[in-house]
Amino acid sequence: MRLAPPQTRRKSDPLLPMIDVVFFLIVFYMIVSSFAEPEPFAIAPPQSAQAMAVEGEAALFLGADGIAAIAGGAGAITGDAALAALAARCAPGGCGPLRLHADAAAPASALAALLPRLAAAGYGDIRLVTVQP
Repeated sequence: MRLAPPQTRRKSDPLLPMIDVVFFLIVFYMIVSSFAEPEPFAIAPPQSAQAMAVEGEAALFLGADGIAAIAGGAGAITGDAALAALAARCAPGGCGPLRLHADAAAPASALAALLPRLAAAGYGDIRLVTVQP
């Protein structure tokens, strides 16, 4: 009696090493990425001859209507609550630089009234973010 030779199964390509590589890539990008908070409202920054990209952790937004806001986890925090939240972020020894994203159409009186309040909160280094025309 002649028996047919047993059929050998074709070995499939091992997927486990590829899954490991993808997992390590995901973990790597999660570690090195930094996620920025969204802006509370649209800002048209003022123009200057030299663009000023400012580094710093704290950011304050001043809208065209003169309302100050910061980006919060659940949304924008506006008005006096925004200034109180900035003051709470300030370290007892002093605050780092504050990025001020002011709209070009914001009234100068609103900006002039805001600066002493920021200085009282501990922010002595306030940097205005501008763009080139």
